[in-house]
Amino acid sequence: MAVRFLFARTLCLALVLGTSGLAPALAQQVDPPGKQKKLPEAPAKLPKVDRNKNLEFLFGALKAAPDEASAKHVEARIWAIWLQTPSDTAALLMARAKTAVDAKKIEVGIKLLDSVIKLRPDYIEAWNRRATLYYMQNDYGRSLADIQQVLIREPRHFGALAGLGMIMQEVGDEKRALEAYRKALAVNPHLEKIPDQVKALTEKVEGRDI
Repeated sequence: MAVRFLFARTLCLALVLGTSGLAPALAQQVDPPGKQKKLPEAPAKLPKVDRNKNLEFLFGALKAAPDEASAKHVEARIWAIWLQTPSDTAALLMARAKTAVDAKKIEVGIKLLDSVIKLRPDYIEAWNRRATLYYMQNDYGRSLADIQQVLIREPRHFGALAGLGMIMQEVGDEKRALEAYRKALAVNPHLEKIPDQVKALTEKVEGRDI
């Protein structure tokens, strides 16, 4: 059963990426049980925002932010818009999913997010949250599939792009990790830790400048 699961996960990952050669990396990627892992997500406190606030303006402001504090303020406003739920039912299910995850009931959280996605497949953050939960379970194939759904709907989702980079780095595909991190920084130049990852991966993938 374990071998069949690993094969299915690897096959799913290959289909999502349209690539090969990742199976050995996945087979070797075994995290200790109970290891706490998270993809990038919204800050704990978010401002109240107008649902119709122009994201184009905010993304422009994010790139032009003169300092870290200004960037964090704009970033929080973008997250707040992404997190606004499209219905009261979706909001209730998202709240219950968070409660389940806080109680370390990951499977319950996933099932609740399944319901949100079935109800409102256009709601980006349900896909993004479920990607995080799959990642926490080391189910990279399903996590990547959900990240793909996020990026189809919002190609500028810097959290999903950074998460994609993290998964690619973990499975040993440093070239794709670097590509994802660079895309994330192109949208949000103020992401924490990502510039250091880009610098390190650039040296490994492309070599040092002579």
